[in-house]
Amino acid sequence: MAFPDRIERTMTLARPPREVWPALTTAEGLSAWFGERATIDLRPGGAASMTFAGGMSVEMRVERVEEPSVFAYTWRLPNLPEDDPRRTYVEFTLEPAGNGTLLRVTETGFAQLPADIRRETYESHREGWSRELAELADHLNGS
Repeated sequence: MAFPDRIERTMTLARPPREVWPALTTAEGLSAWFGERATIDLRPGGAASMTFAGGMSVEMRVERVEEPSVFAYTWRLPNLPEDDPRRTYVEFTLEPAGNGTLLRVTETGFAQLPADIRRETYESHREGWSRELAELADHLNGS
């Protein structure tokens, strides 16, 4: 069996897409739930970065901006050398669901990673998305 290349998480949020969108696409919104500090140039090709607790920083590139339904970026994986061109692709899709939002997050590109770090990176991101999305829900609910 081939190694999985895709992580997908789906959740329903109590807020409409217009209220979820800024939490995903602004430095203030991302800093409130995803990292300690964020920067973002919200346009395809725009640069973004995220600094997490403990000081780890990740450089990102905005790939898609289709307000308020699709936001995507690629990001450098911290266990690869800085000059390594490989990135994973993260896409958020937002669909109205009653008074709330059906949010789907997909991350792909793990199969391209070197065999010695592939599983560890995949598992780290798989667990990380569950944790981070719970923090997004708490943030949107005012917790």
